[in-house]
Amino acid sequence: MRAIYGVLEEKTLNIRKKPEWLRKKNELSEHKKIYNLIEDLSLHTICKEALCPNISECFKNKQATFLILGRICTRRCSFCNVEKAIPAPPDDNEAGRVAEAIKRMGLKFAVITSPTRDDIPDGGAKYFISTVDAIKMKNPDTMIEILIPDFAGKKEAIRMIAHSKADIISHNLETVERLYDIRKGANYALSLELLKEIKRINPDKPTKSGIMLGLGETEPEVIKLMNDLLSAGCSFLSVGQYLQPSLKHYPVVEYLTPEYFEKIKSIGLELGFKHIESGPYVRSSYMAEKYIINRPL
Repeated sequence: MRAIYGVLEEKTLNIRKKPEWLRKKNELSEHKKIYNLIEDLSLHTICKEALCPNISECFKNKQATFLILGRICTRRCSFCNVEKAIPAPPDDNEAGRVAEAIKRMGLKFAVITSPTRDDIPDGGAKYFISTVDAIKMKNPDTMIEILIPDFAGKKEAIRMIAHSKADIISHNLETVERLYDIRKGANYALSLELLKEIKRINPDKPTKSGIMLGLGETEPEVIKLMNDLLSAGCSFLSVGQYLQPSLKHYPVVEYLTPEYFEKIKSIGLELGFKHIESGPYVRSSYMAEKYIINRPL
């Protein structure tokens, strides 16, 4: 039988049935007001584009991860639901609208991310900077996490990001090195080097990464990944369950139990991470404020 993505083709015929602990319901009524606000300001969120299972909970609690630079990605990662196509040019007025949305929502902590934009010379780094600056100007007490792409390893882009006013800089490894074929155009070593370079340029800037489990990784591989991140100066980590967005995407190999996620968290804390969120529904931006608010860096 032919294999796809390293697993048997028959597994792609149906999305694997979820266990009881992964049957979370989203209720539109819980987040309609926030959804309408974001729509009115012509903004995008990764919550919606990536089909995040926590969207109702986060919108109800006035939390959102804003997706700048449009909703189109220039890469084709096998696990991701963000649309892949030729993106529109950047919107120079977007930063101001994001800042306005954060003010109207009354956010004390905001997360800003983007699709990968290999079509932009600096990968979109200057738009992260302008968005952070606009937010800080209109919302001086709001703390900001930026969840960045790899910028194709461009040094000037990384330098700009390292000197940004963001309170925490995040870049997701997503999975273990052996499975990196699912990250089209990405490179495990390059992503680690990006995190390391940020700390070299700005040692006081806290950094964070995120990974998914259930893609076929082994526990020793996860432990190696955690040690690699710590060696790159990374302080914070999110660990969540991969959920297959559609039949076209990389299939789930395994659903891990909540107890296993607690085990991985315990291992990571013992290795030296300052804070870890680990659980089936954890996503890189889920409860993002917990990593930094009232925590020593």
